[in-house]
Amino acid sequence: MARKKRYLTATMADGYVKTIGPTADPFTHYWRIVAVLDNGKTEVFWGHVRSLAEAKKKRAAAAEGAKMRGWKRYDFEIAELVETSA
Repeated sequence: MARKKRYLTATMADGYVKTIGPTADPFTHYWRIVAVLDNGKTEVFWGHVRSLAEAKKKRAAAAEGAKMRGWKRYDFEIAELVETSA
């Protein structure tokens, strides 16, 4: 039996809203890294995961990425995904 496809929405602290879907995957959280480069420009990385624990693991990867890429600074955020209508 096929799982119901649904839309999932995350609202970040700065008001940014990200909607994914339609999906049948059991995603629960959205994560986002906003990296500031030496030249003042920004890069944004994001994804969605199946648990809060999985999302928190991305924080360690962000710190490693900052060192490897030479980011001046970065913000890492996690938001819960909620089911929304299309």
